[in-house]
Amino acid sequence: MSPSLWLLPALPAAAGALLIAVRRAAPALSVATAALTLGLAGHAAATRPSATARLIVGEGLAVDGLSAVMVVTVAAVGLAVLVFAAAEQRSGRFHGLMLIFLGAMLATVTATDLVLLLMGWEVMGAMSYALIGYRWRDRERVRSGAVAFVTTRAGDLGLYVACGAALAAGGGLALAGLPGLPPPWRDVVAGGIVLAALGKSAQGPFAFWLSRAMAGPSPVSAFLHAATMVVAGAYLLLRLHALLAATGWAAAVAAWTGALTALLLGLVALAQRDLKQLLAASTCAQVGFMVLAAGASAVSGGTAHLVAHAAVKSLLFLAAGAWLAALGTKDLAGLHGAARRFPLVGVAFGVGAAALAGLPPLSLWVTKDAVLGGVAQPGPRVVAFAAGLVAALYAGKALAAVWRAADAATGTGSERRATGRVAWPELLPLPVLALVAAGFGIVGLPALHGWWSRLVGDPGAPGLTAGELALSGVPALALVTALIAVRPGQGVIGVRPETAVIAVRPWTVAPSRVGGVFGRWLGLERAARAVVWRPLLRAARWAAWFDERVVHGAVEAVARAGLRAARLAGSPLESGLDGLVRRIGGAVRRLGGLARRPQTGQVHTYFAQAAVALVVLAVVFAIVR
Repeated sequence: MSPSLWLLPALPAAAGALLIAVRRAAPALSVATAALTLGLAGHAAATRPSATARLIVGEGLAVDGLSAVMVVTVAAVGLAVLVFAAAEQRSGRFHGLMLIFLGAMLATVTATDLVLLLMGWEVMGAMSYALIGYRWRDRERVRSGAVAFVTTRAGDLGLYVACGAALAAGGGLALAGLPGLPPPWRDVVAGGIVLAALGKSAQGPFAFWLSRAMAGPSPVSAFLHAATMVVAGAYLLLRLHALLAATGWAAAVAAWTGALTALLLGLVALAQRDLKQLLAASTCAQVGFMVLAAGASAVSGGTAHLVAHAAVKSLLFLAAGAWLAALGTKDLAGLHGAARRFPLVGVAFGVGAAALAGLPPLSLWVTKDAVLGGVAQPGPRVVAFAAGLVAALYAGKALAAVWRAADAATGTGSERRATGRVAWPELLPLPVLALVAAGFGIVGLPALHGWWSRLVGDPGAPGLTAGELALSGVPALALVTALIAVRPGQGVIGVRPETAVIAVRPWTVAPSRVGGVFGRWLGLERAARAVVWRPLLRAARWAAWFDERVVHGAVEAVARAGLRAARLAGSPLESGLDGLVRRIGGAVRRLGGLARRPQTGQVHTYFAQAAVALVVLAVVFAIVR
């Protein structure tokens, strides 16, 4: 047991709290803290420590193969993002919140029980709200943070249900013991965990909150999407894949939800004209592959995809943030020529976008196929394969947009004042992230596949064949090439904003009306407001009316009745009782006065009184006898 393991999440959390209060030299201190945290993560990954403490039921942290991969990934991405942020975000509040966010994620991925997991989970939710609404003077940004927080909190209720069910089953709260719980408690626990994970990872009907999260600063988007909150749900499902498999239905729900999210949110990404919105929707889609992997128990492929996606998505968001600062826009039409104007950022973004498209020989090409290779069910596998082709389209769309020669539209739609330059701290993490984004797929190739699978606890994972790799790589390469070759105005890239057509001429992928639905994120937020939020508000108003008119009215009626009873008691009955008490008191007072008269203080008088009393007693005794 290694008590020092507690330092891994505690160091960034404590330093973050200090920076919020002190606010001096915040960028330097936060980068130094993140670097030290990365060192601790590397040591923990090498030594695999564990630690326990009895806070409530005997909580613990531990680092095994799967969590070793995660702690290094989280700490490395956190360091890269904070180095980037040092160029622009200098306030102690920002860096403090980011470090607390980092500590909460490290606690989540190393927790061995539901109590510590829930603690880290909740702190992440609170930090996401604070960071998305970081510019708190902008009411719309604060509203976006509230939407994200409330939506994820709705899913988080599942973890509380899971904790209660695990305690009711008598099996304890240790994660390792959850698959062995007896039914139906095991099913309740699995349902709660799946709900919480889907909410946190923006899967299925929860996906829309990730669109709102784009209101935060670019470093927040990079950290949120790449290595913290959004992947936390996928990691939890990968960690508890045995629980999903034990129930049967939970594994199927996760697999189908992941596959459908990968496809539908990929189409949403394809319909976006805002670069950050495109990347946000693509995050939902790519995390869908991880959730699919958890449902199919393809832990090796899912974990590899998680790590590769962390490098790719942090790289893309940081590049988008650099262009936003330099050019003042994130609109794709306004970013024409951005990669040519800032070539280092452009090359790094190009590597990330090519990897996101699944182009060989880059990382996500291999890791995505590793996920598909572990899916035995034909339905989810076909849907996910189609989602991979859609990924080539939306990644190719972004790639072609930023490398296209600048035109009259460039610079329009500005969101903020442009600086016209990219600061050197913003450039530092890009080459390293690009290198990982390009080469991490090596863990899925035959030479390292066995080692990687044993490391993450999935030694039986099937390997990839050249045919499987070619089946996805060749179509992706063809689609991206076709997109880049399309002249402006002919396909997805040159679409007029007001038409919302998703088309690659001469083949129409979706009509304009359907394209508009995808452009609005499938109307998920509007549906959530109509189906959940407004009915809840009406129920709350009715409950308030009931409390005010019925409950409060009943309490006031009782009080009024008590006052009336008191007034009645103050009439003749009370005055009569008071007179009786007064008369008794007066009589006692007069008797006391009479009793004082014989008390003269003279001894012979007391003897005379005693003699009289004895004579009286003798007479009485003689009469009675």
